Amino acid sequence: MPSPFPATTGQTPRERARAQTLADIVRLGRQHLASDGAAALSLRAVARDLGVVSSAVYRYVQNRDELLTLLLVDAYNELGDEVDAAVERVPSDDFRGQFRALAWAVRAWALREPASYSLLFGSPVPGYRAPAERTTEPGTRVIYRLVGIFDAAFRAGALQVPGPPGAGIPKKLRPDLQAIQEGLSLAVPEEAVARGVLVWTSLFGAVSFEVFGQYGPDTFSAPDALFEHQLDVLQGVVGL
Repeated sequence: MPSPFPATTGQTPRERARAQTLADIVRLGRQHLASDGAAALSLRAVARDLGVVSSAVYRYVQNRDELLTLLLVDAYNELGDEVDAAVERVPSDDFRGQFRALAWAVRAWALREPASYSLLFGSPVPGYRAPAERTTEPGTRVIYRLVGIFDAAFRAGALQVPGPPGAGIPKKLRPDLQAIQEGLSLAVPEEAVARGVLVWTSLFGAVSFEVFGQYGPDTFSAPDALFEHQLDVLQGVVGL
């Protein structure tokens, strides 16, 4: 796993040592996240595995909530990096291929890192509230990438919006959709934004059902084929 705190040539030896210690704390935190769960995460246990007294760890990470935040940012960025790499391997004008690459990358990471996926998209940790100023940017990387694919497809004439403008959009929903359009400088119309939200939630819903075993053990014997079919349906929903 690449370090979330990479050293740079401009760092002093002390700064490099601090970055490495933080990386080790995150690495051990992920191990405890997988073995014990987020609610049972303990800085004392991390310190023990690191081979130092707990007071030494508190010089780097103030408390359990700070460790959870570091793990959130680390996981969001790892997922974002894998999605970006997958999408960028697809030609820039193959919007369907990019969408599918994004979706398969999300699923592959989630199945490989179920504890981290659960931290990001599972049940909230009791007593913890993620600081928006630190987690919003990494936490929106995948959805921004998804929206970017749809918007680029629309600009290139490769995304078809079903029905006339405004068809089927509730009046109360329009301000929210327009705010998204303006905030992200989107050319894609409101109808496609609304459908994109459905695709986004459906994609992560499908992945969550598989990661958390919500289909049941004997319902689907070919989960890859099921996911492939789900992507076919979602492409049609958004008009791609």
